[in-house]
Amino acid sequence: MAYLDLNVINTYYGRSHILFDVSLSIEKGEVVSLIGRNGAGKSTTFRSIIGLTPPRTGEVIFKGERISGLRAFRICRKGIGFVPEDRRCFPDLTVRENLEVAARREKATDTPWTVERVYDLFPRLRERERNLGSQLSGGEQQMLTIARTLMTNPEVLLLDEPSEGLAPLIVSLLAEMILRIRKEGVTVLLAEQNLHFCAKVSDRAFVIDKGSVKYEGTMKELLADDGIKEKYLAV
Repeated sequence: MAYLDLNVINTYYGRSHILFDVSLSIEKGEVVSLIGRNGAGKSTTFRSIIGLTPPRTGEVIFKGERISGLRAFRICRKGIGFVPEDRRCFPDLTVRENLEVAARREKATDTPWTVERVYDLFPRLRERERNLGSQLSGGEQQMLTIARTLMTNPEVLLLDEPSEGLAPLIVSLLAEMILRIRKEGVTVLLAEQNLHFCAKVSDRAFVIDKGSVKYEGTMKELLADDGIKEKYLAV
């Protein structure tokens, strides 16, 4: 059994069937990408994991425990952090206040994330410490949202479209940050359209299209498979 397993999940929005028998497996310490075009089902997969849109059938297993069916806040408390596509930093709080409000002091860990630790990871946030969330650039807001999620001390981090809308230099910095987060012992699953970004950070990849997983393999294997790239990723 893997660290995080999705076993044949089917997820709906009302009567609309969005995910069809999706199965994923992520091992502890990996960075894994879920790659697909807009509307392929990436965000719905994440919402299924975190409990915002629970799967109607199938199950999500984390560290051997079934978590599908639990409310989202309980899933977060079990060690899964979610960085949504639209970032959602608090616009009227300073950078430091955004971080402090998310701190999980009751969760025992040998090396808890603190404001200083995330500042070491994201030096730009230290520079902008007294700025409001609304005063940050898009890249700074993305850094802040990831840092704020780390303050909950997650064991698995779900990053939904982290590179979208960011300048190439910021995307490169973000790739470095993800690799550093992995070195800190956090398992990462990211949903992305940007294949080149995924290639910089991921061990393995799943390709999703129209709500179904079409491919699973190492990042190296995916990069070498022109047929899959052309058919499902328009590369």
